[in-house]
Amino acid sequence: MTVFHFFNCAMLTFGPHAVYYSATTLSEYDTIGTSIKAAVVYLITALVKLICLATFLKVPENDNFDPYQELLKALIGFIDVAGFYLALTRLTHRNISQNHKYQAVGLGWAFADSVLHRLAPLWVGARGLEFTWEYIFQGIEANANLVLNLAFAALGSLMWLKKNKPRTLLPIIYACAGILATMPSIISYLRRTLGWQRPKVLAFEMISSLVMAFLSWQLLCLSKTINTAKLLI
Repeated sequence: MTVFHFFNCAMLTFGPHAVYYSATTLSEYDTIGTSIKAAVVYLITALVKLICLATFLKVPENDNFDPYQELLKALIGFIDVAGFYLALTRLTHRNISQNHKYQAVGLGWAFADSVLHRLAPLWVGARGLEFTWEYIFQGIEANANLVLNLAFAALGSLMWLKKNKPRTLLPIIYACAGILATMPSIISYLRRTLGWQRPKVLAFEMISSLVMAFLSWQLLCLSKTINTAKLLI
């Protein structure tokens, strides 16, 4: 029963990444190399963030929300933005379209995040004798994180890969990117200050990830429409 529970949780956590790669055109264009490179960039970014967190943040005496500490944490979180920038613009990629590039980078980034933060707890805890919902919640959280990273990669492609950026959309694009970058601090505020329990926080993560994915998709469509209209004029 414990092995079955571990297998189910592992499939819930890591399965959607494989399904997304196989079900989309990413597999047809062999973009696995781009995803692997993005995963390596994520690991380097995570190491830099860990060093910064250990250097500038103090160990909290209680579990209360500290605005100063959370502000520093949010600023350090923008290292992820730099990592996405490097993965999207500085790495050498095969001859793939921008559409496939940002999807491959977002997928590799999300998979590396799941492996780094969820594989060890899953291996140690999900095989325990006592059943707990914690690792199922972790799997659902990994799915929400996958959607968020794909949305952020899409916004990054609009910010850094598009040569003719629609000026009218730039404030919306940067605002959405800022919300995604500060999402960990937002979730921390909900948990520590408002006292939200894990299921409620998880529901917020799922809804916010779907909303941000929808906004990113709409911005991509609007950008293509505006650029097409400019060519026709």
